[in-house]
Amino acid sequence: MSVMLTKFEPESNRVKGLAFHSTQPLLTTSLHSGSVQLWNYRMGVLVDWFDEHNGPVRTIAFRPSRQLLRTGGDDCKIEVWDIRPQNRRCLFTLHRHLDYLRTAQPHREMPWIISTSDDQTIRIWNSTPRNGIAIFTGHSYYVTSAQFHPKKNLVVSAPMDQTVQVWDISSLRKSTSNTAPGIFDTFNNFSNVKYVLEDDRQIKI
Repeated sequence: MSVMLTKFEPESNRVKGLAFHSTQPLLTTSLHSGSVQLWNYRMGVLVDWFDEHNGPVRTIAFRPSRQLLRTGGDDCKIEVWDIRPQNRRCLFTLHRHLDYLRTAQPHREMPWIISTSDDQTIRIWNSTPRNGIAIFTGHSYYVTSAQFHPKKNLVVSAPMDQTVQVWDISSLRKSTSNTAPGIFDTFNNFSNVKYVLEDDRQIKI
């Protein structure tokens, strides 16, 4: 039998995203109002909140190894936050997308963030020099989600064009060091789509 442990009441009646911290009793919520709230779910209290976004915040994710939080919203920006108690603040902003952000997820090992947008692109950013390193193009409608494979050099993307695409990014890691700060290369410089999944069929490219 499931039992509700804690009930939180955010300031907005529309919660757009949720994320648990993997090692601390922290839960974060992203709101339609533009706020991001940080909760301690064991104590049942609001720890902090952030208000840098202008518009709904649709995606949110922790990077526990660096004590960072990443958010993305309708203002086309990715915000990276320091969540250490003594220094909670926005560290930097990444902005090159031209429409609403849908996903901003960290890589398990590399200092990368993958983001998707209604501008029909997927972008990979290097959060250490704070620059974009790749753009994936090829979807014909809003890209609602993308994820790094937990072990392999693959990315899967899901747009609203009724396909799922699997990308091989094995050559991206060695190309990252040659990318100047602030410069995006198209993903075709690194690799291409490996599979397209459509109508329950796998089509190898």
